[in-house]
Amino acid sequence: MDGMLNFWSPRLQSVLRIITAFLFIQHGTQKMFGFPAPQRAPFELFSLMGAAGVLEVVGGLLLLIGLFTRPVAFVLSGQMAFAYFMVHAPTSFWPLLNNGELAVQWCFLFLFFAAAGGGAWSLDQYLSKKR
Repeated sequence: MDGMLNFWSPRLQSVLRIITAFLFIQHGTQKMFGFPAPQRAPFELFSLMGAAGVLEVVGGLLLLIGLFTRPVAFVLSGQMAFAYFMVHAPTSFWPLLNNGELAVQWCFLFLFFAAAGGGAWSLDQYLSKKR
């Protein structure tokens, strides 16, 4: 049983990273391009929302392919903590009431990837084996 778990654990870590990145990118594309859902305000690159959109798209793409996973995930974890305390926390202490559950969850998911890496199916892993 341990052998099977040891085999699948890094691969499922990669699946979690890929799915998380795919979902995260959508928030950036919504801010930047109004896709898949229209954004309420026009996109302004030199604003907090503009910076968030760029981080979500570029960071999400890097996470999706597993390149520079640890530093990118660390930055995105900080972005989500910042977003939570700037946008969600002022309205209520409880994430359920302030709609901040996703920001908290992503913050800690990204912190996990910053510590654990991208898993077996990542460019980081491929490049480290090539050396």
